[in-house]
Amino acid sequence: MDLVRRVAGVPLVAVALGLLATALAWYRLGPVPRNTVWAEDGGVFLRERIAMGPVDTLLHPYAGYVHLLPRLVVDLGYALPPARYAQAVALASCLVVGGVCALVFVLSRDVVRPWPFRLVLAAVPVVLPLAPYEISGNAANLHWYVLILVPWVFARRSRSWWGAAALAVVAGAAVLTEPLTALFTPLLLLAWSTRGTGSSSRVPAAIDRLRALPVTAVALAGLAVQGVTTLTSPRDVPAGFPAVGDVLAGWVLRPVAGAWDPHLGAVLAAVVGHGWAVLLVPVVALVLVLAAAVVVGPARVRWMVTALAAASLAVWWAALLANGGVGVRWSVPESAMTALPPQRYAAAAGLLLVSAAVVAAAALVDPERWSRAAVRTGGAGRLLGALAGWCVLTAVVAAAVLHVAPGETRRSDGPVWAGQLPGAAEACREDPSLEVARVRSNPWSSPVACSWLSR
Repeated sequence: MDLVRRVAGVPLVAVALGLLATALAWYRLGPVPRNTVWAEDGGVFLRERIAMGPVDTLLHPYAGYVHLLPRLVVDLGYALPPARYAQAVALASCLVVGGVCALVFVLSRDVVRPWPFRLVLAAVPVVLPLAPYEISGNAANLHWYVLILVPWVFARRSRSWWGAAALAVVAGAAVLTEPLTALFTPLLLLAWSTRGTGSSSRVPAAIDRLRALPVTAVALAGLAVQGVTTLTSPRDVPAGFPAVGDVLAGWVLRPVAGAWDPHLGAVLAAVVGHGWAVLLVPVVALVLVLAAAVVVGPARVRWMVTALAAASLAVWWAALLANGGVGVRWSVPESAMTALPPQRYAAAAGLLLVSAAVVAAAALVDPERWSRAAVRTGGAGRLLGALAGWCVLTAVVAAAVLHVAPGETRRSDGPVWAGQLPGAAEACREDPSLEVARVRSNPWSSPVACSWLSR
């Protein structure tokens, strides 16, 4: 009976966590952003869905890569009455993120053992202060969220072939949504390792290892598709390369600072007024926690902390190259720069960084898994580890609680989607030859087929 309770308990907790995370993501958006169509959701993705149909769009390239999950979400929204399109896309996007939270909670249990830390780790995608400003609640930015999930999918070897097949489906959907998942391909080696997988010992090791094959094969095949897409439909990238100092300074000013405070203009103003010393203490503390976990933690913790932290910086760097961030001199902040809005890739890099910090903190409060050298530090080492780990967890929870209420977002001023549809329907009725009416979205306008409006 205890075994049944344990086996059934994990899925029930994961489902409950996913639903709560979905509800929290939905709440944090606020009423107007929930009803406003954002960027590609009402532009490229919707336009191509209307023109090409539901199948041909799925692997159709845009901006140099494939966007499978956003295309599926837009397909779902288009299948519903047009008045519900904005809400449907926002809710479906929140559901996807809730699913990411639930899967992280399940897949990370062999690495993050203390349950409070694993719960906070799973909640990071919906509690990050910067998330609602742009990346939350829309399909166009779902690709950032799969970066949080992919490390755990790649590193996990399932305990059954059914589980391996399900993980392969998740891996395929993620890789065919975001090419930067390639950053985590080294973690596929962890799934083939015989140590720390939690796999059954009742089958030969060689056969047991083969359960890592479905995820590995699907991930590599998906990355090959992304690579071919990039070569055949390259993205227009601004010329030039940002200076290393500007990359590092920008990473501190945006993803690192945004992990605690979404008001990045105020953070930058404090640096301009008082110097870099205002950020020195939290940055040094963060680096020490990450480094300590890499030193004292078991192999899987070391791999995961290193991968998440390095990917945070890599995502920020790659996004600067791809989105024209070369001209921003982050290393020499000025008062005029306080007006710059938070970038979506700052939130993405922040998600990875906070996840790394929580994994590291969990390792520090779990001395039973420390390396032999770390164990020799005795009670003092355990006390310092526990203190550092719980301080990190407290900081993450405090940042979430302080900024849980709906705040300013890129969609706070609308335009509300459904309120414009009566005018679009009237335009279609007045001109029978009109096939598509235009409806304003943010920041573009959207094509709405007259046949869709007349359903």
